[in-house]
Amino acid sequence: MKRQKNSESLRRKIILTGIGFLLVIFLIASIFGKKGLIEVKQGINEERILLQEINRLKEEKLKLQREVEELEKNPQAVEKKAREKLWYIKPDEIVILKKDQ
Repeated sequence: MKRQKNSESLRRKIILTGIGFLLVIFLIASIFGKKGLIEVKQGINEERILLQEINRLKEEKLKLQREVEELEKNPQAVEKKAREKLWYIKPDEIVILKKDQ
């Protein structure tokens, strides 16, 4: 009877140790493994960064679309842009440059 209790106790310890070992392996795999917590967190951070970039690009696109519409409709806007970007000047004009401080 003692032998049977010892054998059951030993078997129970082995089973509990095996279950504990498997739980530790599953825990490690869920944190560090493929699609684990660390990788999921990195994916969430990357998604947040990409969404910010998408929003920035959408705003820039809207700004450029408004600028294109203005340039198509308004000849004075074309002249203004040419003066700003291309340093366009009329023959009788004098350009004075201000040195930035």
